[in-house]
Amino acid sequence: MNFLIKILLIPLFLPIAIKSQEKIKSYPKTNKNEMNSGKMKIEIWSDIMCPFCYIGKRHLEEALKQFTDSNSIEIEWHSYQLDPSMPKEANAKTVYEYLAERKGITLEHSKAMHQNVIEMAKEAGLHYNFDIAKVANSFEAHRLIQLAKTQNLGDVAEERFFKAYFMEGKNLCDTLTLIELAKEIGLNENRIKEVLNGTEFTSEVNQDISVANQIGVQGVPFFVFNRKYAVSGAQPVETFLNVLQKSFKEWKSK
Repeated sequence: MNFLIKILLIPLFLPIAIKSQEKIKSYPKTNKNEMNSGKMKIEIWSDIMCPFCYIGKRHLEEALKQFTDSNSIEIEWHSYQLDPSMPKEANAKTVYEYLAERKGITLEHSKAMHQNVIEMAKEAGLHYNFDIAKVANSFEAHRLIQLAKTQNLGDVAEERFFKAYFMEGKNLCDTLTLIELAKEIGLNENRIKEVLNGTEFTSEVNQDISVANQIGVQGVPFFVFNRKYAVSGAQPVETFLNVLQKSFKEWKSK
């Protein structure tokens, strides 16, 4: 039986790592050809409303810059929702108020936590602006990311939606905003509208979330290397590089 080895865990909303070496649940069966692209795959479960997901993306990208075999790595993004119960209309609450209510903490504590995240993001070259961030359900954006994946634009889509949410204060519940953002990454406008007006890619989003539950994902970002090693959270570049080197060596020897 194949197992994922959980290397590091990070509690949701807190930039503090808890080290672990435990085995977690086996990976569900998938298409036999799915992992036979000639490249080692890194799969990433992420929510575009998760501040650590964007930071983790930058840390992985830096690790790949330092990795000599980066051309032999394939990245696949998977959908995840931190709060699927959130209304699909933009919330009037600020992100500070939303987190305070959800976690049962004071507004001052929430603001302090967000400030810590801002400083962490700066170290990764990102400039978050939580003052203008719009609390919104991310499901529709995830459906568009699934569409983008069919055209090899998954990474581009993730990057654009992250930036829109954390830096530009875009309302990711607004249909016109989603259309404009999706057009920017190269998707056809008619195709975008067709997806948003229907239910296409709903099953793909739900399937990603289901798999996440099966393999024991408790928070994002969650990075799976060659379906064996997992890194949870926006860990340091060195951590990603070490796991990348270890997993690639094992993948290449098979």
